[in-house]
Amino acid sequence: MPARLPSWAWVTGLTTGAIAVVAVLGVQADQGTKPTASTSRPSTPATADAKPSAEPKEKEKGADASAVPAGSGTGRRIVYSLDTQQVWLVDASDALRRSFEVWPGTVDPDPGTYTIGTRSEATTGSDGVDIEHIMYFTAKSGVSIAFSNAVDGSSPPPAEGRQTGGIRVAKDDGEALWTFGTTGTTVRVVD
Repeated sequence: MPARLPSWAWVTGLTTGAIAVVAVLGVQADQGTKPTASTSRPSTPATADAKPSAEPKEKEKGADASAVPAGSGTGRRIVYSLDTQQVWLVDASDALRRSFEVWPGTVDPDPGTYTIGTRSEATTGSDGVDIEHIMYFTAKSGVSIAFSNAVDGSSPPPAEGRQTGGIRVAKDDGEALWTFGTTGTTVRVVD
């Protein structure tokens, strides 16, 4: 008959296994998959009189920033518009709770439906900026895409020649998004 292990041995084994899993995930995150944000976009052609801006793109004339985009689904969700660089937080009864502008990274997510997966309270982005309220929801071309805000509340500088997937938000919007966007929350990306 095999010897029976004491309960402390089981707890020690499970704890060691959990620490190993967290360490592996941490190493994977440090291997270039952390998102950062910038104001430049690879699909935006450069012109002689174009100048980089730390401000979100100007809304189309006549666009209603408070109106949740048509075709963005129903129920509790985060809606992100690629064209207007706007986010809407919509509750389960389809009522708008908050809307704000964002600064996208250089790698845009494809239009579609995603869910918030991993969340991280704080880290340093690959652009060297201390960020918080990081909420990953997809990856594209090997770049993780997530919402985040700079700890100091600054807007991100342009990231020339870099692929970044961080969608930066203002500090107070980051706090609201962090509270609203729990793990499993739907993210609907629209054009």
